[in-house]
Amino acid sequence: MSEKELKEIPFKKIGKEVKISRRAVFYCVENIEIGNHVRIDDFAFLSGGGGIQIGDYVHIAAYSALYGKFGVEIGDYVNISSRVSIYSTSDDYSGEYMTGPMVEERYIHDIGKKVVIEEHVIVGTGSVLLPGAILHRGAAVGAMSLVKQELQPFKIYAGIPAGYIKEREQGMVEKERGMKDGN
Repeated sequence: MSEKELKEIPFKKIGKEVKISRRAVFYCVENIEIGNHVRIDDFAFLSGGGGIQIGDYVHIAAYSALYGKFGVEIGDYVNISSRVSIYSTSDDYSGEYMTGPMVEERYIHDIGKKVVIEEHVIVGTGSVLLPGAILHRGAAVGAMSLVKQELQPFKIYAGIPAGYIKEREQGMVEKERGMKDGN
């Protein structure tokens, strides 16, 4: 989309040098904040609901989906690979309530909690983040992983559910400083 087209969309906030595909889909745009230097690729789906906050220098790759009914917060320098699904909400599977978008709200009980992704996180392709997931600074999630817990800083996780693999290097922090200093 052109800068003019982006300004016509009533986002809660939109930064500079934002690149969004015309094929991306947005709901509740008034609850979506987008920082500077953000790229959102083809067929990405963002549902603002309770709010989606996207920091600076973030990439959301093709076919990714963010469901923000209870909030999704994404820090700076984050990469969301293709086909990642981030859910801040879930149906109640207990059987006490009905489920589905065609059922009246009074018969439904959504369960949810904000998903937080801090700076310098990378989420591998096909991964799923469930309500309440917290990915601390520099955490890395391998492809096809399921995250339903808190991931510690600068550690690599993978699997279903995601488990600790090893420590992650922190060179990107120094590179960030160089970028800010113009080096």
